[in-house]
Amino acid sequence: MTTYNFIFDGLGLRNWCGEPERSGPMTMAELMARGSAPAEPGSGFDWSAIWSLPFPSLDELHKACAAIPRSRDLTKSLETGFLNIRESLKYVLDPLTQPLSWALETALFVAVNTPWWLMLLVLLTVVWVAGRSVALVTLVAAVMGFLLFVDHYVFAMQTLAIIFVCAFLCVVMGVPVGIAMSRSNRLQRLMIPVLDMLQTLPTFVYLIPLIFLFSVTEPKLYGIAIILYAIVPVIRLTDLGIRLVDKDVIEAAEAFGMTRHQKLIRVQIPLALPNIMAGVNQTIMMSLAMVVIASLVSAPGLGVLVLRGIRNLELGVGLMAGLGIVLLAVILDRVTKAALARVNAAASVPRH
Repeated sequence: MTTYNFIFDGLGLRNWCGEPERSGPMTMAELMARGSAPAEPGSGFDWSAIWSLPFPSLDELHKACAAIPRSRDLTKSLETGFLNIRESLKYVLDPLTQPLSWALETALFVAVNTPWWLMLLVLLTVVWVAGRSVALVTLVAAVMGFLLFVDHYVFAMQTLAIIFVCAFLCVVMGVPVGIAMSRSNRLQRLMIPVLDMLQTLPTFVYLIPLIFLFSVTEPKLYGIAIILYAIVPVIRLTDLGIRLVDKDVIEAAEAFGMTRHQKLIRVQIPLALPNIMAGVNQTIMMSLAMVVIASLVSAPGLGVLVLRGIRNLELGVGLMAGLGIVLLAVILDRVTKAALARVNAAASVPRH
């Protein structure tokens, strides 16, 4: 007998439910219980039944009442609902996200087809401008030289190109959202649950709806996943940085007659810049992590070699690609931290 039959029988819903469903043949325990003599009056409550009492989940209730949907019916309805609105979503999202595909394709083309010596010169110049450190420039030159030596340069440049585009878009979109959150407590309350969801959602889950919306050959498939995953830190830290600006400084700016826009541009953003740069650093690191996972949906770069090592059990290929990812992470982290240190140093210098 199904455990929860008594609920629907007691409520008079048996006709609505139909006959209870059996999940399989009767077990030996059920046969023995059916064949045993009925309990004598006053023998007491059967406490052993509580030990094996199942939770009244959808599947358990479905066994007693066929009108109750099963858990697989719920997941199937979610899938059906998404597929029903897929074409409408694609009609709206395709033109909005197409520039992302163009940007990624252009960045990948430039990174791969630019001569290695010219690209290395550009990278070292950027590193010098960001950090003004000979040691940092030497580290980046050594890492790039190693990647060139082991023939991983093209894969590394593809990874850097994707990170550059996605991290840049994260900053362009994330900083204004963080500023808006810092100015509106209501918007902050609305955005925090969304940011919490984006930050805690497993990385592979980002790819599931996007695979149904876009073709695997379109760069925007993995670009959107990377942006959604990596944009959270720059939003949070921009909001936090502006909110942490000293109230006395804000009052002094108001006393000088600054408008709200002037206070933001000349006072709040410069003072919040260290926090914003820390958010940029975390966004770049999260972009790198997601690029590796996005290789499952045709994202080029070192992640492809990691995936190849897993699929073909090529230990050396996977380890060497993993080492390349670690080296890229190190130089990206060092460069952004050097830039952050320069920003902090500039902010600590008193202005006359």
